[in-house]
Amino acid sequence: MNWYIKCMTEKYADFSGRASRSEYWYFTLVSLIIAIILDVISGVLQSSVGDIAELLPLLYSLAVLIPSIAVGARRLHDTGRSGWWQLIGLTIVGIIVLIVFLVQDSSFDRNQYGPNPKTPGTSV
Repeated sequence: MNWYIKCMTEKYADFSGRASRSEYWYFTLVSLIIAIILDVISGVLQSSVGDIAELLPLLYSLAVLIPSIAVGARRLHDTGRSGWWQLIGLTIVGIIVLIVFLVQDSSFDRNQYGPNPKTPGTSV
């Protein structure tokens, strides 16, 4: 939960630096859980409130759009790639390639995007 809060507050639109695998995947996991809970709540409320209940998941998706892209860019920076590689996720085959990139370990102790976030004493 700490990674999620950090990405939503401190690093909301921070596209620079690097993100560890745990930062990226915990943020993604918590976002997915919240989205599922909101979908269930929306489904339950839809019978009583109507179409306005569909706004809950939509508003949440809009709220996490920028942090999701930002943490994805920082995660790709950690593997030595540009954040623009996220665009390959727009294709079917590209999704698989992007997942492979995102699960890879840090490639260098220090690269053009900054120090390795796993290295003790560095704050990224």
